[in-house]
Amino acid sequence: MLRYLLKRLWHTVYVLIGISVISFIFIHLSGDPVMLMLPGDASIQEIEELRQQLGFNDPLYKQYIRFAAHAIQGDFGNSLYYKIPVMKLIVERLPASLELALTSMIIALVFAIPIGVISAVKRGSLLDMGSMFAALFGLSMPHFWLGIMLILLFSVKLGWLPTSGRGTFAHLIMPSLALGLSLMAMFARLTRSVLLEILSLDYIRTARAKGLKEQIVISKHALKNALIPIVTVAGMQFGFLLGGTVIIETVFAWPGVGRLVVQAIFNRDYPLVQAIVLVLAVIFVAVNFFVDLLYLYLDPQIRYFEEQ
Repeated sequence: MLRYLLKRLWHTVYVLIGISVISFIFIHLSGDPVMLMLPGDASIQEIEELRQQLGFNDPLYKQYIRFAAHAIQGDFGNSLYYKIPVMKLIVERLPASLELALTSMIIALVFAIPIGVISAVKRGSLLDMGSMFAALFGLSMPHFWLGIMLILLFSVKLGWLPTSGRGTFAHLIMPSLALGLSLMAMFARLTRSVLLEILSLDYIRTARAKGLKEQIVISKHALKNALIPIVTVAGMQFGFLLGGTVIIETVFAWPGVGRLVVQAIFNRDYPLVQAIVLVLAVIFVAVNFFVDLLYLYLDPQIRYFEEQ
């Protein structure tokens, strides 16, 4: 098992290096931030002096080496737009994105897995068809449209929840529902399809032939193996939620890293964009590493083959 974990850790190093190189190159192809930082009537000498001061006149590989050397120490420099350390901005915004992503994922999994299990066990019933139709409807709804509808219903018409912002549990309900409902639909359909395939396997028929109760067959034998693809998709979706909630954060004025990175891109704030991309990549890799640890528990064959 130790060899398996060390191998996965070594792979993460390659992933992070690759992400940092690609993001660094593409960000520097987006344009010259110096032209945004200086007034329109700035002289050529002023422009060149600022480029020299920021190190933009150096070759690209030297700029990357300088960036990587400081990033390893946790120093991503100062924001070109906000004039403060970029890590301070990220630390201020990251908890909001983590809170929203985690709440949305919990809502999705808590409701989706039971719905998927019931649909698989009651295959072809009205309950199965109704739940899958609702899941299809949930997948078809855009996040921003659902968020606006929730605001119109619960905030404007009923006055139960605040329209935007962050601070209390009431502020969290609508944005997490807007994200969680589409995830719920996806996980419900995934659970159903995986469980239907597992229920047709020989070891399930053997467990039933032994006289085990259907509840034990489903929960102990079938569902545990069905969780492997669900855990995989959940880990990937959680990583996507951290940086991909820009629209929801905009609709609900949620102060997360999604809005921050969009603002940084528009401002051509190189240090801030690079730091956000790298921090989100580290979190994404860490989540997937945790998923790998769950594999060792859910699928003992992985532990067996790695020990060979």
